[in-house]
Amino acid sequence: MNIAVIGTGYVGLVTGVSLAEIGHNVICIDKDDEKVRVMSQGKSPIYEPKLEELMKKNIDENRLVFTTSHHTGIEHADVIYIAVGTPQLSDGTADLSFIDQAAFDIARSLTHSAIVVTKSTVPVGTNERIQKIIHSPSSSEFDVHIVSNPEFLREGSAVYDTFNGDRIVIGADHPEAGDIVESINLPFGIPIYRTDIKSAEMIKYASNAFLATKISFINDISNICEKVGANIEDVAAGMGKDHRIGNEFLNAGIGYGGSCFPKDTKALVQIAGNNRHDFKLLKSVIEVNNIQQMKLVQKAKEVMGDLKHKKIALLGLAFKPNTNDMREAASIPIAHTLIDEGADIYAYDPVAMDHARSFLPEEVVFCNTIEDAISNADAAFIITEWGEIKALDLAIYERFMSVPLVFDGRNCYSLEEVSEYDLTYLSIGRPMISPSLRPTTNQ
Repeated sequence: MNIAVIGTGYVGLVTGVSLAEIGHNVICIDKDDEKVRVMSQGKSPIYEPKLEELMKKNIDENRLVFTTSHHTGIEHADVIYIAVGTPQLSDGTADLSFIDQAAFDIARSLTHSAIVVTKSTVPVGTNERIQKIIHSPSSSEFDVHIVSNPEFLREGSAVYDTFNGDRIVIGADHPEAGDIVESINLPFGIPIYRTDIKSAEMIKYASNAFLATKISFINDISNICEKVGANIEDVAAGMGKDHRIGNEFLNAGIGYGGSCFPKDTKALVQIAGNNRHDFKLLKSVIEVNNIQQMKLVQKAKEVMGDLKHKKIALLGLAFKPNTNDMREAASIPIAHTLIDEGADIYAYDPVAMDHARSFLPEEVVFCNTIEDAISNADAAFIITEWGEIKALDLAIYERFMSVPLVFDGRNCYSLEEVSEYDLTYLSIGRPMISPSLRPTTNQ
């Protein structure tokens, strides 16, 4: 199948590369000349494990091409994927300007009948909007059918998820168009669920909202655990053994971030409001998450008092491990608040340093290693659970820090392990570990 993909962000690039990998001829379209030049050389503009490897392979095997020309990309395409961004507007609604532009570009460039597949996350009714734009007078002679095919990829494991997903959702009001999109996806070997377009659009938002709800729920439970002396890890494990609940997304921490959950939850609240429904539950989920992101700062002020002139290391800056994405990362409000409190911030991330510079305050000092960041520090904040941080020899904190005081926002270390070192350690929903709290042995 000849396929065009409009947009080469996380969704578009992973989609295009993966479709090429299962045998389709794919042309990815992006308006950025320099980005297209770099991608044509097999270099990925985003950090995503295994993606660059597959890019190079499929470019070499002539199944993957990049272009800035919509006419060139669409000229021979049987199916056209729209995978552009839908960023959040100030009122929480999704910005559909890139969607509209993609539809206009298709309408101007199309010279034959085709299927248009919406991969972008869009509010219910957007596919109807796309259909109306494409069915302009200049393209009315062609049959153009719209199919909704939402993505369910996790940044940092997007390639893995593409080939190992739980389901592929195809929403089509034209059965034959749905059949063609289903045939495109059959080589992935993943269960396919067919429905109408509006239901497919809602499945995406509802799925992300539900997962965000689980995260905020367990985080608020962790706050209660701290007050009553329970251990959130034991509580979550006990909950997760109930198959109706499951253990996924029950890891307490400092909240969710990234390009999906914050945007999609706010968009769904707006969708509900536009249809005269007050989504109180989801509003609370968002509120809990906003508060949770500041838990480490709150703990630090309780333990350290005034943070002015205190050197604080931020370990991990990206919103999650295995990505350089800084969108809605917890490190952003934390860093700004600490700077406002007068602290001196030294930051480290194994991948996201360059991206982080444009998100964090200019006063932040960026370090090349964990050791550089924590050297002579009064406290260390663990923001992102990178493997490098989780595998760190805890003696490093003792050796390099002025005060071995660690605030762990992702519960990276077991309490048993921490108790073997001379650390004061505060995590989420678990008891504090401190040398001063350990019983002394009479000699």
